[in-house]
Amino acid sequence: MHSIVCFLALLIVFPAAIASAQDSKWVSLFNGKDLSGWTIKIAKRPLGENFADTFRVEDGILKVGYDGYEKFDGQFGHLFSNLAYSHYILRLEYRFTGAMVADAPKYVNLNSGVMLHAQPPQSMRFDQGFPASLEMQFLAGEGKGPRATANLCTPGTHVEMGGKLITQHIVKSSAPTFPPEEWVRAEVEVRGNDEIIHRINGVEVLRYQRPQLDPTNNNAPATDQIEAGGNLMLGYGHIALQAEGQPVWFRKIELMSLEKK
Repeated sequence: MHSIVCFLALLIVFPAAIASAQDSKWVSLFNGKDLSGWTIKIAKRPLGENFADTFRVEDGILKVGYDGYEKFDGQFGHLFSNLAYSHYILRLEYRFTGAMVADAPKYVNLNSGVMLHAQPPQSMRFDQGFPASLEMQFLAGEGKGPRATANLCTPGTHVEMGGKLITQHIVKSSAPTFPPEEWVRAEVEVRGNDEIIHRINGVEVLRYQRPQLDPTNNNAPATDQIEAGGNLMLGYGHIALQAEGQPVWFRKIELMSLEKK
């Protein structure tokens, strides 16, 4: 009883100290100065080439920009974490700005995302647009009605929901629609191959289980990994930020490990 009273007293007297202890579990994946800890892969470009300064750091913000492009030409890009992760919570904030590149596919308008359990960038084909992965998709309203953010997209992958295999490419979330210029706080809880949960501004909007490669897919391509001896079931992988033709900003990119010590 005495210990409980003492703990409650600490909560009242030292709330800031306790909050600080919780914050200490978070590790920043973006230093606000440069792209240290990340590897770039843009379709039709060599590994590591930051074509036309697509990914740049300005004023402590990681920005995706296309002012150096004459045309998009299917040059989908991703910024991969150098490390692969399995059990963790990732949180970040994103904000759309500007207009999409004119010749990019129409669906990329006010569209970006973060890829989870992504294949290594070194394993991607030279002209491959998207890594085999699970995408937490970021969208903003176009003024045409609801357009929920934090959907699931599955390039080269499938998931299960309620014990049933889901093979559709897009699984919609219950998130609201946000205006383009607003900063939105996204969080995703990843528990290996067991379960993944999407949250927006602290509210759960989608969850699914047992992420896995699609052995019939030749576009991502998941088949490359399977033929190379990779596991069908996805329990870990890289984190990758998208550059698919729409300018977007990212900040406060942080990770908390859920690995058992």
